[in-house]
Amino acid sequence: MSPVEIIAIVLAGVAAGTINTVVGSGTLITFPTLLAIGVPPVTANVSNTIGLVPGSVSGAIGYRAELAGQKRRALWLIPASAIGAIAGAVLLLVLPSEAFSAIVPVLIVLGCVLVVVGPRISAAVARRHADRGGLPDRGAWWTQPLVGLTGVYGGYFGAAQGIILLAVMGIGIDDELQRLNALKNVLAGVANGVSGLLFVVVADVDWLIVLLIAIGSTVGGQIGSRYGRRLPATALRVFIVAVGLVALAVFLAG
Repeated sequence: MSPVEIIAIVLAGVAAGTINTVVGSGTLITFPTLLAIGVPPVTANVSNTIGLVPGSVSGAIGYRAELAGQKRRALWLIPASAIGAIAGAVLLLVLPSEAFSAIVPVLIVLGCVLVVVGPRISAAVARRHADRGGLPDRGAWWTQPLVGLTGVYGGYFGAAQGIILLAVMGIGIDDELQRLNALKNVLAGVANGVSGLLFVVVADVDWLIVLLIAIGSTVGGQIGSRYGRRLPATALRVFIVAVGLVALAVFLAG
């Protein structure tokens, strides 16, 4: 690997870690970068997944203030994300790449739409639960299985996983978007970490790539948490949709 390629991977990791912490879709920066330098697709995918885990941890640490008071909610959702990620990782190893790639654009668009209309849907959900004392702190019952399904997608590929998680939780959980964004970093990190452990055992991992992306994404996680936490809810939604549309364009172009 040449010095230019090493620098390109580290910088892609920084960008991915930053975007993943604030929104999601950082995979659509690192994955094409790895393909461009000649890394086989499956090796690129699994190495990228493992390399982004430290970035998720870094971002979660940066959002630790927003995570305060969400322990019970996290403990309810983390198992769903983990189990889903295991299923997604297995699918990656046994199915042809075309099996899921066809639905990635649909999921990105759906995530963006739900982020935009989420407040109205969330308000309607809250009204339906008002006569029962409001939504439970952990959210509507269907939040957990939908987080699990997002984990399946995250374990398989992961692009726009954060956008979909924010859309699901923004509708099903009555809380501020920045607090949900903090929880999103934890759930995405769990999905990447669990699937990464499986990949370590059974897949072809390029550990140099893992190291380079890990270094970059860790730095990016701190950058993303420093500036992303300052965005008002409306600005954050606009940024989420903008990143989602760019991610869609990049995916379709690739």
